[in-house]
Order: sequence, then structure tokens, then C-alpha cells
Amino acid sequence: MEQRGLEKRMVTGRFTRCALAVLLWSVASAQLRYSISEEVNEGAVVGNMAKDLGLDRSTLKTRKYRVVSGGADPLFSVNENDGVLYVSRKIDREEVCAQSSVCLIDLKTVLENPLEVHNVGVEVLDINDHAPSFPEKEKTLEVSETVPAGARFQLKPATDPDSSSFSVQQYKLSQNDHFRLDVKDKGKDGKIPVLVLQKPLDREAAQSHSLVLTALDGGKPPKSGQMAIVINVLDVNDNIPMFSNDVYSATLMENVVVGTEVIQVNATDLDEGQNAEVIYSFGHSVSSNVINLFDLNESTGQITVKGPIDYELNDKY
Repeated sequence: MEQRGLEKRMVTGRFTRCALAVLLWSVASAQLRYSISEEVNEGAVVGNMAKDLGLDRSTLKTRKYRVVSGGADPLFSVNENDGVLYVSRKIDREEVCAQSSVCLIDLKTVLENPLEVHNVGVEVLDINDHAPSFPEKEKTLEVSETVPAGARFQLKPATDPDSSSFSVQQYKLSQNDHFRLDVKDKGKDGKIPVLVLQKPLDREAAQSHSLVLTALDGGKPPKSGQMAIVINVLDVNDNIPMFSNDVYSATLMENVVVGTEVIQVNATDLDEGQNAEVIYSFGHSVSSNVINLFDLNESTGQITVKGPIDYELNDKY
């Protein structure tokens, strides 16, 4: 008889624990998702969580309804009287999520007695609150009058902290007789402006040329930024440096020590004197991440490691 009673209590205990586990799983899995635009004012309503979750508003205060946040300066708060979720401070999407395509902030709300935990996601929508800007207000190029038509001059791109269609979408070049604009689309690395010489320069006709490059984002209306370009025409320097290879490639093990040689590039100039001196530098399209990891000797063309190489972060540069 006692054995049967013990077995009954064990079965009942297992059932209770099982039911409790199912209940907790069900509660913890409850999901809400809201969306707000960045830069809305403090106190802006995100959503009525009590209504959307079917909670009894009269018990929220006694059950200490709150948002659990790990930050010292929380972005959201809940009114424990009515269960409405509010913005605690202005949210800059670029500060919170950089240029991620989706900016989703995960929250947990808690009720006590009994304990309930609900997962809430708030998507912060981008607005066009930044204009494109160039790293330089003015760019000076020195171009020999002997450079042939078709020569290309790559420029540093404009950047825009906004994401998606609000980032830099196109470039425009001011009207002129000698240059046209080409744009290289490098995917996630953005669009790179390139000046293309259409008509050879004549120093005797004009010693310099002034252009304006404009970058536009995808806003309606678009925001823009400008860079002045000054072309100084050099007297005859008949040759440009030429690399021994069109493309250089090297294989490198991850976690190699700083200072390890990667490869040495080589360019020569058929001119004489100062016009034959070659100075090496990374192109304008090389990302800051690559520049932080590799060093280029401007005199020898030797490329060496100067930062940690992690295969899991990037397997090709």
C-alpha cells in the first residue's frame, strides 16, 4: 500500500515538473515585435505590450512589470500601470547597429508572482539623417600633359553612416572638357569614383583645371556632399611607373608574427632622375581594415604583416 502511494506521488511529481517545464517554455517563448524610426523623441510610444500579450493591467504594478536591460543607459522602459513600452532616450541607429541591414534590439520583460518572461524585439528603422562626406574637402592631382586619353585616376570614395538606400548611391562630376567619371561598384565596400581622361592635357593652354565631384545618397530628396578636385598639369614626364605584374598574389598562414614578409611588388619608370623615382602606396580603394593589418614600404614595395591575421574573420584580402 505504501509502495503504491509512493509510486503515485512520484508520478504526480513527474507530471507537475513536466507541466511546469512546458508552462515555462511556453511563457519564455512568447514573442512580440515592434518597429520605430530612429531619432524619435524620448517618451514616444513603441507599443502596448500588456494588450498585445493579453496581460491583466490591474496586476502589472503589484507584479513589478519591467524591462530587463543590461545597459546603464536603457533605450526602453515600460509603464507598470498600463503596460505600454516607451522610448527612454533618442536612438541613433548608426550608433546602435552601425550599418547593419536590420537593426533589431532584443528585450526581455519580467513579471513576478508568478514569474513570466517575454521576449520583445524592437526594430529601429533608418531615416536619412546623414549626408555623404568625403575624407578630403579638396584633392589635388598632378597629371603630365603626356598622359594619354583613357588614363584612370581613382579617388577616395564618400561615406555615409546611413544604411541601405540611404547610403551613397551615385556620383556626379561637374561639366568639363577633359575628364569623365566612371564608378566601380565594389559591393559591400561601396562605390569607388574614378576620373577618366578623355582629352589629353596641354600645359601651354591651361596649367590647372578645377572640378567638383558630388556624392548623392538615396533619400528623397537626396542629401549630397562635395569634393573639389584640382588638376595640376605637369610638363613632360614621358613615362608612368609600370608594375612587373598586373596582379600579385601570395599565401599566408594565419597568426603569423608581426613583421612577416607577405610579398614584394616591383614597379619601374623609364624616365630619368626624379621622374624615375617610384614611391609605393596602397590604392584609395584599399579598406582601413587592410591598412591596419599590412604595411607597405614606400621605397622598396615590400608588404609585411603588422596586425593579427585571423582566417575566421577573413580568408582573403
